[in-house]
Formats: sequence, C-alpha cells, structure tokens
Amino acid sequence: MNGENVSLSFRGMVVGPQDRSTAPPPGPPGTEPAGAAGDGAGKTSRPAAPLLTWRDGQLLRAGRPHRLLAGSLHYFRVHPAQWADRLGRLAAMGLNTVDTYVAWNFHEPRRGRIRFDGDRDLERFLALAADEGLDVVVRPGPYICAEWDNGGLPAWLTGLPGMRPRSCHPLYLDAVADWFDELIPRIAAAQAGRGGPVVAVQVENEYGSYGDDSAYLQWLRGALADRGIGELLFTADGPTDLMLDAGSVPGVLAAATFGSRPDEAAKALRARRPDEPFVCAEFWNGWFDHWGERHHVRSPDSAATTLDGILGAGGSVSLYMAHGGTNLGLWAGANHDGTRLQPTVTSYDSDAPIAEHGALRPKFHAVRDRLLALTGAAPRPLPPDPAVLPPRTLDVVPGAGLLPALSAMAWPVASPYPPTFEELGQPSGLVLYRAEPLVPAGPHELAVHGLHDRALVFVDGEPAGVLDQENGALALTGTGERVRLDLLVENQGRINYGPLLGQGKGILGGVRVGRRLVHDWQVYGLPLDEWTPGDLLRAPRCAAPDGDRGFATASFDVAEPADTFLALPGFGKGFAWVNGTLLGRYWEIGPQATLYVPAPLLTEGRTTVTVLELERFGPRLELRDRPELGPPEEYVETL
Repeated sequence: MNGENVSLSFRGMVVGPQDRSTAPPPGPPGTEPAGAAGDGAGKTSRPAAPLLTWRDGQLLRAGRPHRLLAGSLHYFRVHPAQWADRLGRLAAMGLNTVDTYVAWNFHEPRRGRIRFDGDRDLERFLALAADEGLDVVVRPGPYICAEWDNGGLPAWLTGLPGMRPRSCHPLYLDAVADWFDELIPRIAAAQAGRGGPVVAVQVENEYGSYGDDSAYLQWLRGALADRGIGELLFTADGPTDLMLDAGSVPGVLAAATFGSRPDEAAKALRARRPDEPFVCAEFWNGWFDHWGERHHVRSPDSAATTLDGILGAGGSVSLYMAHGGTNLGLWAGANHDGTRLQPTVTSYDSDAPIAEHGALRPKFHAVRDRLLALTGAAPRPLPPDPAVLPPRTLDVVPGAGLLPALSAMAWPVASPYPPTFEELGQPSGLVLYRAEPLVPAGPHELAVHGLHDRALVFVDGEPAGVLDQENGALALTGTGERVRLDLLVENQGRINYGPLLGQGKGILGGVRVGRRLVHDWQVYGLPLDEWTPGDLLRAPRCAAPDGDRGFATASFDVAEPADTFLALPGFGKGFAWVNGTLLGRYWEIGPQATLYVPAPLLTEGRTTVTVLELERFGPRLELRDRPELGPPEEYVETL
C-alpha cells in the first residue's frame, strides 16, 4: 500500500494528507479559529474572546501588556487537603498563574471508570486557584510526560493490540475523543470568558520531540475548540529546529521548554514567530531523580540567573516545578537511556522553590525577590513551614512471609504461557508467575525473555536470584524432578518519554529452562495500588510469619497530626502504606531515603504502617523530622 495515498476514517471524518492542505488558516494574532478538524462530539457554543492575546510580540491580558508569571503545581501529586495551602504558597512567591497537567490515567485507570471526585476533583482545584487570585494554565495532553507513569496515557489504551499513540491512528483518536468529551467541558466551564480562572490551554505536550504527525496536532486543536475551549491555545517544545518544526501549529502560540540559555531560546522562537511573545512554558529550575542515581539539585543562584535572562528578554515564564509534590502510590514513571530502564523515585520534590512538604527554600526567596522587583506588587505574607512530628523509632511486627502471603491475596489465573500485565488487565504493581517444570539433572540456564521490569526468582520457595531487563538469565541445577518455580515480577513504572512510550510490562516473551519453554502457569495479579484498607488488614495475617521478607506492620499514636518522613533502615526494597494509603516504593539503592507522609494521612490516635518487603526486613522503622533525598548533584541541562 502506498503510504502517500492512505487516509484513515473514524466517526465520519477522514484524516490523511488532504487534511494538511485544508486545515483552517491561522487566525489573527492571539486567537484560534473554530476547529473544523474536530470530530463534532460534545460541541458547544464558542465562548467569549480569549482573555490572553498577543500583538507585535507583546502578550496582552484584556488588551493590556501582561507577563504570565506561572508555576507548575500538579493537583494529582498533592493531597487534596493541602491544595489550598500549596496554592497560597505559590501566590506568596509573587506568581500570578498556576500551571497544571491533567493525567488521563489518574482519572481513568480502568477503561470506562472515570472519576472526578476526591483527589481527582479538578474543578475544585481550579476553584481554589481562583480563590487565591491565580490565573490557571491547563495542559490536558492527552500525553503529558511529567515523569508520570506512561506519560499520563492509560495502560489499557496503550496495551490495545496495534495501538499507535500520539498519532492519527483511529483507535487512538476515538479513545481521546471519548476522554475529551468527559474532560474538556469541565475545563471550558472554568475559562476566564465564563467567569473562571483558566486563561490558556496547551495542545498536546512537547510533540516535536516525539513525532511529526501534523494532522494529529490539528485534530487536537479542533477537538479542544469543538468542546468549548476559546481561551489562548499554545504548544510547548524544546527550542531546537527539530522540535519546533514538528511541534508547532499555525495560528497557535509556540512556547518553549528549557533550563538554560534563554537568549538562544528567544532567538529561535522569534526567528519563526516574530509577532509572538516569548514564552517559556517550562523553566527547569530543578530536576527529578531516578533510583540508583544521585539527587538532582539546582542552586538558587543558577536558577535565578536563568530566570533573570528570561525576564530580561521580555519573556513570560512558568517554573517547572514551583512545587513538585509526590508520586504517591505507583504513579512514578520511568525513562530509558537506550540500554537500561531508569525508574523514577517516589518523591517528585524536584528541588523546587516549595519543597515536597511545603517548606520554603532559599530558591523560593530568590525567585520572589526578582518577581516582586519586576511587578512592583505588594508582597503577600509568608506562610510558616508546615508542622512536623518529632522523630521516633517504631518496632516492627513481622507478618506473613512473601510467597505465602501474595499467593493468598489473589485468585490464580491458569495460562499456558506467562501473560503480560496488559493481558491481565492490570496497570501496575506485581505479578506472581508460578509453574512446576521438570528440570533434568545437571546444570541448566533459566532465562526470561522480554522481562519488564524486574523479577525475584524462587525455586521450591527458596530465593535463587534477581533478574531484570539487562540480566535475564541465571544458572539452575536440576535433579530430574519437578520444581516449583516462582517469578515475582515488578512493574517499576511505565516509560513516560520517547519512542518506547506504551511498552508492555511483565513477561513479554517466555520462560525457558535450557532449550525448552515452560508452560502451564498459575498467575496471581497483585495490583498493590488498588488494595483496600481491608485487604491490608488481612494481608499480614493471611499466612504464618515466614522468612525475612513479606509483610510487616508498625503503629504509633498521634495527638495532633503533622507531617513526617518514614525511613526504613536496613530494609531492601518494597512498598509502604500509612492507614491504608500507599505512599509508594522504597529502595535501599537510593537516592531517596525517606518517604513523605502528609499530615492528612494521619489520624488522632493510632496510625498503622504496613510494609511489603521484597528482599530483607530491617530492624525498625523511623519517623524523621526532615526529608532525606540523597547525596546531591547539580543539575546540568543536556538538551
């Protein structure tokens, strides 16, 4: 089939080469035409003219010169009881706007089960921002990166056979259309033209570093307009020719993302869009961390110098991050450097001006001084740092051993082959694969093909080794008898950036003893982040204590809840819950040594900590009065 003549149809629309020539022409500066490229579902009347526009290289708000001084704060990384506090701290820094992504998989982790309540109540977050006098920039994706699991795309979506995300693939666009039907009207109702705080909406996210399907971007632009978005639309890409060529959309403001050299970024944007204002949609004033690496920091002087350059060039800016928050549960994503997987840690502190637990860093004051000098605004009172519990040591009560407990926590599924997470319909967590192969006498190689990501191997209940994507085989000595083979596979976070986005988890190939594949499996799906408090109460008791790995609990009394930081000295690798809420992963390789426990997770009286340890129990748990995120390393931009 000749690709130049291919077109794809869905919902009565044709997407193909003809769309590139018939796309709606660019509107006047600062406006976006009604999207003829949308699918028509969920159309609403066009709202009032956008609050933010531009003319002659100047950003305007209600027709007056304006600087967008924003900071990123993701509602899905902050406990909802702390949203108002964190927004107030952001405003106290001198910012006039808050910037947030919307993580699709956070709202729809299972297909068709969409939630906008509790910690997913986006509309409440937008209302709280308005209460603080902040404008809001919303970045609905559908892809967001954000070091978030699968870049925000649901695992059920990318796991569909033949799926091609971030393109005009019909299956993908149909799913996005359904999601946008639920999401976008909520954002549209909160636009400035309707009395709300939303002043700008992003089209996709850094698409120029991924693909060059311009029809896809035009479709997204139309899908937003058809569902009522009338405020300023923008794209955001790295300031290189490669990224800007593929990520920009005619008639849509082109913004840049970078951490240094603002003069070069401004030059690149103005060479392409001389009439548009210079906007840095992400100024990387800090950075995130991977397990097994060092903790990235950026000095206040370094960050402030680059901020001075952006402002000195007449630019608007969004600090990424202003407040990083936490990858609670199993939402941390992963990168891949071409050789190995790089899982992201539980903390998303990012060395932001407002620390993970809300404390104001020296970087906060350095940024605040510059913003107040620029705007001349009266400074807001500075909030005190959040209260913290005094340090204490907690005794550990061992519970059920690892394999007996996990095999009692789920009903097994029989399968002739080891199914993937996607085939099990499980987004995250662990899967326990069990078989009883006949192993001939003598030495053999046990190999796992397509292992994603890490497996603890047990033979007849005894640990035999650890496998991962780089090392997928170990030696096995047989006696001519059948053995019980257990492979406990951990999904360490789905890749959130680059061409491996959407890659599957679990055992993608097969398990081999010598030359022979192993069949006849019993498979236990263990979605840890979906376990209820009742499951956790049952888990430590579901089998007798056994060995030095498995479940353990600790408890302590609290007179008045406050923040604390959980440390697990001597423990190897695992997961920790507080009062039934999964904090996330811990791992002795660091850099992160403590898990942030927000005060709203504690209750007056007894608090229970539950630990699932995969490798080795430590002697005790500790509550510490400050975070320990690891040995620091100065962040250096490599774009």
